[in-house]
Amino acid sequence: MRRGPFFCFSVRHCRVRHNVGMATAVLIKALGAFFAIMNPFVALPMFLALTDGAAIREQRRAALRVVLYTLVLTAVVFGSGTAVLRFFGIGITAFRVAGGIVLLVIGLSMLNGTGSSAHTGTKGEQEHLSQTPDVAFYPMAFPVIAGPGTITTLVILTGQAKGAAGYASIAAALLAVSAGLGVVLFLAGNIGHYLSQTLRSVMTRLMGMILAAIAVQMVIVGLKAAFPVLAGS
Repeated sequence: MRRGPFFCFSVRHCRVRHNVGMATAVLIKALGAFFAIMNPFVALPMFLALTDGAAIREQRRAALRVVLYTLVLTAVVFGSGTAVLRFFGIGITAFRVAGGIVLLVIGLSMLNGTGSSAHTGTKGEQEHLSQTPDVAFYPMAFPVIAGPGTITTLVILTGQAKGAAGYASIAAALLAVSAGLGVVLFLAGNIGHYLSQTLRSVMTRLMGMILAAIAVQMVIVGLKAAFPVLAGS
């Protein structure tokens, strides 16, 4: 084998480089997917509305609880997502297609400037939220942040993960996005002064487009797996 910065020094070195490359690809994909579906700046306006009138200290405590609940919910799905599918006799291919459709609906709703009931709850639920004393778990952690869209994304990504490196990449992406979420919500009172309604609308639509693209890719991969003829094999 040729030696150099872009060549393998040995078979083992090639395998290490391949694994690192795969882990990096999974990390980037997971970061994009989690950031789109758990976008802190999309959750920020609702958090500000639900904590309106609360003292800064209480608002920040609520932000920390939101992150804690989100991590607990996603950790449960991360550890048992595929096992739940096996229990119900659902294949990852079918779940990938169904999940892609769910994400597509959410993404299109965000593109239209409206929330999706699959992601933010029904209108009746949202009206009930304003009367809920502690909004950290419901509705912020679930279903706004760790809702069906996030759960679907996490199950699909863990189903596609190969080896410890793949799972570690997904966990790292989830922790990174959760950390960003915590920072944004912790500083919600300060950030809210600088976010105009126009900017919030633009960000929501941009994240909707990214999410829709990810959803379409999920459906395409699922259909190719279900119908190999579509992949030309």
